[in-house]
Amino acid sequence: MLEHYLHIEFDPERTLQDQVREHLVDLILSGCLPVDKALPSSRRLASMLGISRNTVVLIYESLVDNGFIESRPRKGYFVTNTYQVSEAIGTKTVHTDSSTSLNWHQRFKKHPSDQPNIVKPNNWLGFEYPFIYGQVQHEFFPLEQWRDCARKSMSGRWNKYWINDLVDSDDPMLIEQLRTRLLPRRGIYAEPNEIIITIGTQNSLYLLANLLCNRDTRVGLEDPGFRDAHNIFAQFDTDLHLQPVDEDGIIVDERLQACDYLYVTPSHQVPTGAELSEERRQALLEMSSAHDVVIIEDDYDAEINMQKTPKPALKARDTENRVIYIGSMSKSISPGLRMGFMVADEELISEIRSLRRLMYRHPPVNNQRQVALFLSLGYYDTYLRKIRELNASKLERMASAIDRHLPEMKTTEITSGATSVWLSAPPGVDTEAVSWAAAKNSILIEPGAVHFSQPEPPNHYFRLGFSAIANHKIEPGIQALKRTFDAFL
Repeated sequence: MLEHYLHIEFDPERTLQDQVREHLVDLILSGCLPVDKALPSSRRLASMLGISRNTVVLIYESLVDNGFIESRPRKGYFVTNTYQVSEAIGTKTVHTDSSTSLNWHQRFKKHPSDQPNIVKPNNWLGFEYPFIYGQVQHEFFPLEQWRDCARKSMSGRWNKYWINDLVDSDDPMLIEQLRTRLLPRRGIYAEPNEIIITIGTQNSLYLLANLLCNRDTRVGLEDPGFRDAHNIFAQFDTDLHLQPVDEDGIIVDERLQACDYLYVTPSHQVPTGAELSEERRQALLEMSSAHDVVIIEDDYDAEINMQKTPKPALKARDTENRVIYIGSMSKSISPGLRMGFMVADEELISEIRSLRRLMYRHPPVNNQRQVALFLSLGYYDTYLRKIRELNASKLERMASAIDRHLPEMKTTEITSGATSVWLSAPPGVDTEAVSWAAAKNSILIEPGAVHFSQPEPPNHYFRLGFSAIANHKIEPGIQALKRTFDAFL
């Protein structure tokens, strides 16, 4: 019986010691190992698993130290009585009569699962040509430097800052790094009480929508635009106004004057990548002041912008505190980090802080301190330089490959510093169908219809991200995509 339970499929990317210990702890806590029978000897278990005896000895010793097992002289190792599982524990009642089951669908007051969303397969790493947006090549992430920051954050000097609950506050070191290092690059100078840490852009938008919006609130959105922004504001029954965009970004005209709030992505419009022109930036700020409109500026990719002289943020020109600035560390460090920040008037940030406390108090402070150290020790800037150079090289290859193989699908000249390209297939070609056909050939692309909020959105647009695909895969990937499109023409 033990031989069956102790079989492990080892993961080559993890240590043997961690995997065996984790497996044994799982067996102990689930009650699979009897307390009255000795565990296999270190020699026997090593033979069963095909690992060294020293590894097993270290594992057994650590389990003894942590109270999971005990050593009995001349008898061996046994699971401690603390972890004896009675028959009653772990049992549950299964209702087979469907008439007694709850109808959860009728109880839901909202149905977020019904909203259209961007589909990103969990197995995207398995695609040969992953033109996916918002992901990175993990092999370029500075793991050693990240581990160094983790070790330092757990040292006696630092751990007192994150072991305790900060209630509704944030790590002061991270706030200072943002205030003095990152924000000035965008022309923004803020006080600590004007900054709050969130768990990403979507969370920032949800906090704002929760606090500021109801059915009487009118919010202007770009169309096409960031689908999650549309879905979040819609959750609060907001009156949504869809404003068209072109090659110069959102069109600024009298239709925006009736909005209470306007959500924009001026640096690189989502999903087209267009940069808001200088004239429209000025017109937007003037309209905001004249008609009492608050601008929500999403500067999601500011840190990985490859342009030598990017335009300052709208917030940098904000003299009336009418711009709420949203930034993200997820794009510049790692998508899985889920850390963002918001800069706004002190009164708004204070109220957001009180709302955040009701939801999750604050983002994990150990993560905040680790990011703060990553910034302060210069690791972040070194990583950014590498990523910018890499993405600039990829963008050049993307532009060249598209010019050769998909020239008729370009919407604008590909010169932006964005990490994706917005393209248009010939009329009549459904890129949703193309994406399914491409996936069968290990090509991952993003159909564009989901970015439009119209009842019948155009279905011939698509987006290609290039931050996750290897440089040398771009040219053959575009060639393979061309062959897929040819079947639909």
